[in-house]
Amino acid sequence: MVATTSSTARPTSAAGLGEEENHVDETTALLASSKRTDADPVTHGSDASDALAASDDEEDKPLPKVQILLLCYARVVEPLAFFSIFPYISQMVQDNGGVKDSDVGFYSGLIESLFSLTQAIVMIFWGHAADRIGRKPVLVFSLFGVTVATGLFGLAKTIPQMILFRCLAGVFAGTIVTIRTMVAEHSTSKTQARAFSWFAFSGNLGIFLGPLLGGSLADPVHQYPGVFGSVRFFADYPYALSSLVVAMVGATAAFSSAFFVQETLKKEPAAALEQEGEEAATPGAPIASGDLSTWELLKSPGVGMVIYTYAHIMVLAFAYTAIIPVFWFTPPHLGGYGFTTRQMSLLMGLNGAAQATWLLLIFPPLQKRIGTNGVIRLCAYAYPWFFLSCPAGNLLLRIGTETSIKVFWVLLPIALAVGCGVSMSFTAIQLALNDIAPSLNVLGTLNALALTGVSGLRAFCPAVFASLFALGAVSQLAGGYAIWVLMILLAFALPVAARRLPESQEVRKRQNVRDR
Repeated sequence: MVATTSSTARPTSAAGLGEEENHVDETTALLASSKRTDADPVTHGSDASDALAASDDEEDKPLPKVQILLLCYARVVEPLAFFSIFPYISQMVQDNGGVKDSDVGFYSGLIESLFSLTQAIVMIFWGHAADRIGRKPVLVFSLFGVTVATGLFGLAKTIPQMILFRCLAGVFAGTIVTIRTMVAEHSTSKTQARAFSWFAFSGNLGIFLGPLLGGSLADPVHQYPGVFGSVRFFADYPYALSSLVVAMVGATAAFSSAFFVQETLKKEPAAALEQEGEEAATPGAPIASGDLSTWELLKSPGVGMVIYTYAHIMVLAFAYTAIIPVFWFTPPHLGGYGFTTRQMSLLMGLNGAAQATWLLLIFPPLQKRIGTNGVIRLCAYAYPWFFLSCPAGNLLLRIGTETSIKVFWVLLPIALAVGCGVSMSFTAIQLALNDIAPSLNVLGTLNALALTGVSGLRAFCPAVFASLFALGAVSQLAGGYAIWVLMILLAFALPVAARRLPESQEVRKRQNVRDR
């Protein structure tokens, strides 16, 4: 379960948003609302049948696979840029700043977090821009910005320069909010689960490849003296190769988006906008959804609950992602597993394979059968048991008998592979966010609202929960299991929110039409 955010990120990954009742087989991508705003009158009689038929035709549209593939490729860039510096950031800080060993952790954590903090500040701006000037211009401009800032980071020679370039990369955070919106607009209620499964998988791929590229390409003169030993540039700038390779991926994504990605924002004709304005001016008429301010959007029915549930899920994801590498490394007598680097690598590989299976093969048919909200609720009930398996494994290791250790190695891969199913909640909650949007005209802003909170959480949660784990291990509070007690309590609160998730816009519209 990794959050990119993840979120979603070393062992597990995040993706997603969720929807409605178990008896509901459909969720909506809100494409129907691009033809009729919430302020339009409800049709009657044969008009109602025509409306339903038109909606059904729209829902039967095939998924534009090439467009989704291009957007997924662009999706890889943000987690690639975020996580690629993790393997070498501490050494880079020491090389560039000459700081004491005791201060390296502070500066490393600060530089890592600034990316997410800056994202949180500018995310709403990019969401508004995507809703006003179009998705594609924002996507292409953001990709070019991330590309330049990431390339410059590897050339930094002082800590202030590192901070500047890291913040600059965070400023161009319009990629993820725009891509989420475009994937939603390319899909229908019948295809969105499959589309967002690939969206989530591409994010996880970036989370996996980021540290791999960063670690393997940093300081190439010393790592690969036979190839780069005579290259003076890489001796002077030992972290340039890593950042330039990541920047090259960003550049190819920017060019492919500029030339091949289609604009998905459908502008209202002038006549329709004029009529909408006249209706909004009528006493008692509803406000057109395209005219909603950020605060009005946040207060729209169901939006607050979906955003809260999104944040709750991501707290669990970021916390687990921060704890698990330290937990696996910590000796059993202090509350961990005491794994070697090789064992951790193998289990991370298993984790990635299991997540890909859940997201690509299991989530789409499951979401179709029990609905998006059904998936979220199922994952919400599974979270506590997944977290409980971690201290249970440590208990087996502490017993220390031959039988208990064999049982541990039998149950651990099973618990990890099955427990990774909770990663479906990341994708499901993304669908729920799309479904609750009053119209496509504010979908970019709505995604920006949710991602602003996620970026803020990603900046603070890893440090907070990793510190709490270390504190519990040192003090042996609750036998060294204090952090898991906290995680399980947080997980038990999720089903309460999941049960209060609102019904999808599309289901409500269809019910209203049929009732009339």
